[in-house]
Amino acid sequence: MKKTRITLILCSFLATACSSNGAKQATTPALPQNDYVTFIKPGESFKHSQFTDIENYIVQLKNKKKLIILFATWCADSQRTIEQLQASPWVNNSELQIIAIGREENSTSMAQFKRDYHLNYPLISDENRTIYNAYANKGIPRLLLLDADNRLIQEENGEDVYALERLLNLL
Repeated sequence: MKKTRITLILCSFLATACSSNGAKQATTPALPQNDYVTFIKPGESFKHSQFTDIENYIVQLKNKKKLIILFATWCADSQRTIEQLQASPWVNNSELQIIAIGREENSTSMAQFKRDYHLNYPLISDENRTIYNAYANKGIPRLLLLDADNRLIQEENGEDVYALERLLNLL
């Protein structure tokens, strides 16, 4: 009799726990798996037509495909992405304009990064996240591939080791 009473109490407890847990799941909205938001969609125009680089030169977006890299010098994923790009044939291809924009970076840190990684494309300092915030809410590096008319072809989150490869395959 005692075992039956304990079993009934346990079953009752489990049923209550399961039903209240089920109710909680039904009323709590599911969180998105990836809460990174990109504010530009394929086919939409890139909002910027020029930048001032860390050497104080005006960088116009040219009438060719462009790879915009939103990154940070301290970020391991950004460093890996830059290294992958440096190892690719596209880094010196005249058919692609590359511009790297340092989120929350100043000209001094960007100049050192440019020397350390032997970069031959313009670096833009975005100390206040003004540029970055126009295109994404978080996550670096973010890679934006634009067509000759400055419309987004595809965006990738560079935290994925194959992100740059996917974009470069579109060229």
